[in-house]
Amino acid sequence: MTIYTLPDTKAFESCLNNKNTHLLTLANRAGMQIALSDYGARLVSVLVPNRHGDLVDVVLGFDSIDAYRNAQEQYHGATIGRFANRIAAGHFYLGEASFPLVQNNAENSLHGGPEGFHRKVWDRQVSLKKQVDFYYVSPDGEEGFPGTLNTCVSYELTNENEIKIHFRATTDKTTVVNLTNHAYFNLNGEGNGDILNHFIEIPSTHFIPINDKQIPTGELLPVEDTAFDFREAKKIAQGINTPVDQIHYATGYDHGFVNESPISSPAAAAYSEESGILLEVFTDQPSIHLYTGNFLADDQGKSGNRYLKHGGFCFEAQHYPDSPNQPHFPTVILNPGEELKQTIIYKFSIKK
Repeated sequence: MTIYTLPDTKAFESCLNNKNTHLLTLANRAGMQIALSDYGARLVSVLVPNRHGDLVDVVLGFDSIDAYRNAQEQYHGATIGRFANRIAAGHFYLGEASFPLVQNNAENSLHGGPEGFHRKVWDRQVSLKKQVDFYYVSPDGEEGFPGTLNTCVSYELTNENEIKIHFRATTDKTTVVNLTNHAYFNLNGEGNGDILNHFIEIPSTHFIPINDKQIPTGELLPVEDTAFDFREAKKIAQGINTPVDQIHYATGYDHGFVNESPISSPAAAAYSEESGILLEVFTDQPSIHLYTGNFLADDQGKSGNRYLKHGGFCFEAQHYPDSPNQPHFPTVILNPGEELKQTIIYKFSIKK
């Protein structure tokens, strides 16, 4: 049996672009522990008890800052910005103004570009050993986005085994913003095989279909009688090999689901029969994006095992992909004088 522990804090002490990096840890009275890094304002480890009371690290990641910097998959656990997911052809308009972006996913802009928020060293503040606040000022024009964006991401670990993530942002010019967390989960334990045996439940009645470039078609389609119907919990394996174009375009699930749940009800849930661990996601974001690790690239994780295809899944609470180019989607425009406020909560328990 793998014995999971938090990484060595010294392995995260470095200096990047004249800023020091660190590993910060939080623990609660229930025995849960998490580790965070100011490199990418990211979740590094999440240790939760399984049905036997043993701690299991359910988040994929690495045991040093150098491993994060050199990984083929750059988004493990990171805060994603300025714009999570894809913007078609790396381009959008605000009124008459045209904004070309850095293209890093074929012709698309993905997750804010190659030097997005996941590659930045954030400033930090620890509050009473139960909350960590990360701060980053994104300069006007970074990766092509307009406006100086002041962003704060707060992580709080509660005694109810919740990780509460609060996002705040302001700008000095009209811009577009779409923030999320990109943790890869494996409720069997990171590095412990694939996640195809996980049960997924998403109460959404509609999903966001994509074209062969993984850009939304602009439609919202009913999930009924499709591989995207998770209104009753089912294993990922049950639908991921369905011979339909939507699965083929993404080589698995890489799709948004319209979030119809208030923040008091789960927008998505996952469960592992092996560990007994249940993950519920609560959010005020308009969609939950299910990604099944279709392009995990054989990096070696904290446990020493390789992260292969489908080795983890993401529940990315966010706005719809390509929203700046699809005006009928919920707006992602942030104006001067406004403050963006959004929340994601990951809650862990043992399923009865």
